[in-house]
Amino acid sequence: MRTVYTTEASERWTISEQTGRNPGELAYGVETCPWMEGNSNPSTDQLLEMVVDPENMKTAWKQVKRNKGAAGVDRRSIDDTKVYLREHWPRICQSLLNETYRPYPVLRVEIPKPGGGVRKLGIPTVIDRLVQQAICQIMAPIFDPTFSEFSYGFRPGRSAHDAIHQAQAFQEEGKRWAVDLDLKQFFDEVDHDILMSRLGRKIKDKRLKRLINAFLKAGVQCAEGILPTDKGAPQGGPLSPLLSNILLDDLDKELERRGLSFCRYADDCNIYVGSRRAGERVMDSITRFIEGRLKLIVNQEKSAVGLPTERCFLGLSFYRQRGRVHIAVHEKSLKTFRTHLKELFRIGRGRNLERFITEDLNPAVRGWFQYFSIGLSYRMTKTLDFGIRRKLRCLIWRQWKG
Repeated sequence: MRTVYTTEASERWTISEQTGRNPGELAYGVETCPWMEGNSNPSTDQLLEMVVDPENMKTAWKQVKRNKGAAGVDRRSIDDTKVYLREHWPRICQSLLNETYRPYPVLRVEIPKPGGGVRKLGIPTVIDRLVQQAICQIMAPIFDPTFSEFSYGFRPGRSAHDAIHQAQAFQEEGKRWAVDLDLKQFFDEVDHDILMSRLGRKIKDKRLKRLINAFLKAGVQCAEGILPTDKGAPQGGPLSPLLSNILLDDLDKELERRGLSFCRYADDCNIYVGSRRAGERVMDSITRFIEGRLKLIVNQEKSAVGLPTERCFLGLSFYRQRGRVHIAVHEKSLKTFRTHLKELFRIGRGRNLERFITEDLNPAVRGWFQYFSIGLSYRMTKTLDFGIRRKLRCLIWRQWKG
């Protein structure tokens, strides 16, 4: 019998800098919304009215403020938008209902990846983030209950740690080989027609579907000007995590239909099998499914069949000792953390020491240790602690000498 790992409440693991993931603090941006309790399938042909409902919008605005974030192409901050909405919200609300609302293009921002390259984010305007958040709060209770129990990304009551513990349990059951699937530029490759067809399975309000499609087609503002978006779902908006789960739910259902053991966190998916030969068969057939049915690209350079002890899943790895499977911090995650610390201390040379410690160093160290605690040995913890304290003493000495 399978053991399924979940937590009682959403956990706030800060893993984006360490693993290249951007999970957000809470699943779909909120822990609950006005429609979640006792109503997982509201009337699906009147959803747009539920989106603009004042209580839903209040909840959405609180979440947008909590998430903070930069201004979009209109250059309005959250505070500026608050003032703007006081005067213009009735008109915006009406434009949503009569389908004249036009989302702005997202602002392209490139974030360096830990392993090299950049992750392309698309920052919507604050008003567009508000509307997306309001949509997400209505759609999540409709879709989330039908998602796979082995899908862990961006979902209430589930975390990256749950995915890791589930992977550990599969290995304890004797599935010693991992099919590590990497989807190449997933958010850039999302096929709009396929995604909209998946939305149509549960969303009957055509106005809401057209609004979501407008967000997908809004374009990207970059140095070259506004580029069209004929495919893709820009990372950076509140709606993208839910849309990714809706699209990849087809993959989950196919894996379940085949009776395979898997863990998926957003576009990171590991399948656990009993032998290399079985893993290679699964890799070939699932690659055909992903590229044929979902029109996504499996990255052949990064995807592989291997021992979990040799692979990196959500920044962590595994090792066997005395017949048991244990969790370990992957060497790439350690290297990334040390590089980040080195850069932090370089920046700290010119900063007020107290502010550097409280605003820069402590949050980075606390967030990293909070997430990777499940894979840290006592010896590794002491080594990292010693290194941080030594760097801090050097910084104090350098500032004192200067």
